[in-house]
Amino acid sequence: MFKKILIANRGEIACRVIKTARRMGITTVAVYSDADAKALHVSMADEAVNIGPAAATQSYLVIDNILDAIRRTGAEAVHPGYGFLSENAAFAKALADAGIAFIGPNVKAIEVMGDKIASKKFANEANVNTVPGYLGVIADAEEAVKIADEIGYPVMIKASAGGGGKGMRIANSRDEVAEGFASSMSEARSSFGDDRVFIEKFITEPRHIEIQVLGDKHGGAIYLGERECSIQRRNQKVIEEAPSPFLDEETRRAMGEQSVALAKAVDYESAGTVEFIVDAERNFYFLEMNTRLQVEHPVTELITGVDLVEQMIRVAAGEKLQLQQDDITLTGWAVESRIYAEDPYRNFLPSTGRLVRYRPPEEGRDEDGLTVRNDTGVYEGGEISVYYDPMIAKLCTHGPDRDAAIAHMSDALDAFHIDGIQHNIPFLAALMAHPRWKEGRLTTAFIAEEYPDGFAGAELKEKFKRRLVAVVAGLDHKENERKRHITGQIGGRAVEFTKRRVVQIGRENHTVDIVDDGPFIRVSHGDDDVESVVESTWTPGQPVWRGKVNGRAFAIQVSRILNGYRLTHRGVEEDFFVFTEQEAEFAALMPVKLPPDTSKMLLCPMPGLVVSIAVVVGQPVKAGEVLCVVEAMKMENILRAERDVTVGKIHCNAGDILAVDEVIMDFE
Repeated sequence: MFKKILIANRGEIACRVIKTARRMGITTVAVYSDADAKALHVSMADEAVNIGPAAATQSYLVIDNILDAIRRTGAEAVHPGYGFLSENAAFAKALADAGIAFIGPNVKAIEVMGDKIASKKFANEANVNTVPGYLGVIADAEEAVKIADEIGYPVMIKASAGGGGKGMRIANSRDEVAEGFASSMSEARSSFGDDRVFIEKFITEPRHIEIQVLGDKHGGAIYLGERECSIQRRNQKVIEEAPSPFLDEETRRAMGEQSVALAKAVDYESAGTVEFIVDAERNFYFLEMNTRLQVEHPVTELITGVDLVEQMIRVAAGEKLQLQQDDITLTGWAVESRIYAEDPYRNFLPSTGRLVRYRPPEEGRDEDGLTVRNDTGVYEGGEISVYYDPMIAKLCTHGPDRDAAIAHMSDALDAFHIDGIQHNIPFLAALMAHPRWKEGRLTTAFIAEEYPDGFAGAELKEKFKRRLVAVVAGLDHKENERKRHITGQIGGRAVEFTKRRVVQIGRENHTVDIVDDGPFIRVSHGDDDVESVVESTWTPGQPVWRGKVNGRAFAIQVSRILNGYRLTHRGVEEDFFVFTEQEAEFAALMPVKLPPDTSKMLLCPMPGLVVSIAVVVGQPVKAGEVLCVVEAMKMENILRAERDVTVGKIHCNAGDILAVDEVIMDFE
């Protein structure tokens, strides 16, 4: 077994590998860019080596820099994580030439299956059913349009060396193919150093289901069930689960056996994933094989009990798989939510900055057999950079069945507190409560179909409203109790407690009466004779309220605002104001403050790099035309005119880095 391994990656996957290596008694080496000098994976590893500037193309993607770190530390093997060099055959070959073990598949498998064009050709030759498409390298946009016309719309443009949704575009017309081809090539070049793309038919109403495989150097190979990854946004997975609520045992076995046959055909060793598109009739089509560990591997680990990273290390060390196919059983259900630094209320645009507060839910297994696991690479006080993917954490739950795993995920998301940057937790919480998700009626178009106008927060339903009003009344009472015990308050005069309060939501008032009954607070709701019993040990200043309402436990995010609280619960984010009856009368007379008029400005929607400016001062622009392109976290965002305008003044140049809401240009 290896004594020292180097992890050629960063963030949560580097931390994940370090945990298993530490348990196995293996010393670890982290590599880091200038931007990651204070990153969590650096402090967790036994040793750390700086490999260059912040940009991945000058650090994490530079093979010579990684080799130098190996020589300096004496590492015997390298785990590549996912992304970066994990599917780079040249990297694996360079390690082999240097006598360093690669904790991944052999070069042949990477070359054949890691390249999406080559893998489809190989699958066709192996009689594996594949999606119709053009597998050759496409020279230019004109050829791309011609090919798309022959295949038939819609089509998918994909980066050959891609993954993680980078360099992918769906095109429904010739114009969209031409535009998408250029963007896909640019993103592919930036993310993978390889701008080749290919085109295939886009199957409508598809489900994305993938099979986890394990192989060794002795011809052994098994599959470990499937993962459902259909909840995607912009081709990026958002929620994954294992097993799939759609597959029956017969289809699962057929997909698994086909995946193993494909793995054996390329002498596959290590962990890998065979991805399929599955239609409404459970027909499945080979999509690609990822010759690496997947982001969503924790859900497979939770239902099988197999540590995939450990298996990868043992295989790389030459050990035979100790597991046979009959040893793999799927127990319970697991769900993974990807928590990103992005603003769900602004079309999920990236958010960067310092994590002022980072308080994940407690990990572990409770007495009911429910598990919380949180894979992360950040910490409170750390910074989310513009240079890398916006992932903060992968929150996973496991339960005896799907309903239990989902309910536990809802509770865990409500208890996950992040401050300092925008994040997608409210959106994830809303998804957990969505009827279609709960029923398992999924396709890769789920988010686009259910949220066509973007996410504006979950609806505040009546059953939530009464619960939150009661909690707000309890919060206000707790704070008033604290104030009444402050020595010398109001010149030493006693502060009278008025039990009646008016809780305001928007312009809707809820009159409540509060009775402090020892460990409970009883909240009477107006004239309907309904009472809520609130029990909590919350104290002012805590960002998460934990307690019970009418005997049922909840976690609710709490943020203090003027005259009230902002609560976040089950995807609902709402401001609640608390007044005495007289204050409520005055508040009703206050005018509503209107936001400033920015209709004649183009504001930068996210912190990012200005890639290009497509217009000049004085140019008339029609609605829908491109104004500029801004890159953030390796994704290019095309900003278009929302209406017919004339460009007045341009405030930046290509190459400038802008903050969120910084003015890009004015319109006349």
